Amino acid sequence: MKPDKKGLTSDQTINEEEAALFREAMRDVIPLTPSRQVVHRPKPPRPIPRPAVQTATTAASQDTLSDHVSLEIPDGDEWAYLRPGLPRQTLRRLRRGHWKIQAELDMHGMTQNQARYALVAFLDECSRYGARCVCVIHGRGLGSKNHEPVLKLKVGNWLAQRHDVLAFCQATPEYGGRGAVLVLLKSTV
Repeated sequence: MKPDKKGLTSDQTINEEEAALFREAMRDVIPLTPSRQVVHRPKPPRPIPRPAVQTATTAASQDTLSDHVSLEIPDGDEWAYLRPGLPRQTLRRLRRGHWKIQAELDMHGMTQNQARYALVAFLDECSRYGARCVCVIHGRGLGSKNHEPVLKLKVGNWLAQRHDVLAFCQATPEYGGRGAVLVLLKSTV
C-alpha cells in the first residue's frame, strides 16, 4: 500500500467520526511555547568498587572517626562545612557544581556502624583514585523510627573529622537534595 499525503496507508485512514472525537478531546489543550532551552540531566557517576577486604589504613581511619565529637554544622538548607582557613569561594563553587561528581556512595539501609565503615572505605578509595568531588547519599530518614535523618549529622561529623575533606554541602536536587551531601576532597595529584 502506498501512503497518502499525510503519511497514512488506506488501512490507517481516520474516518470523520474519529477525527471529530480527537478534535473534541484536544479542544482545551494549549500548545507549549517553543523553547531553545534543553535540560540536560547529568549522568550519574559510576560507583567506585568497594574493596573486598578491609585494609589496615581503612581500619585505622575508621577508629579515628568518633561519634562523640559534635562539631557545629548548621542544619537546614544551608547545611555545609568548610575547613578553617579555606576561602568561602571554595564552598560557593562546590554548591554551584564547579567540580564534576566522580563517585557516589549510597548509605540507604545501613546501620551507623556499616555507614561509618562504608564512608571510610569509600573516601580512602576515592583518595587512592584521585577523585576530587564525590556525593554521599545518607537519606532523609523517611524509613527511620521517627522519620528523621539518622545518618545526616553523623555523616557530617565524620566528614569534618577527616583530614582529606576540604568542604561539604547539601546536594542539589538532582543528586539527592536534603538526603545527600557533595564532598570536596584534597587533590592528590
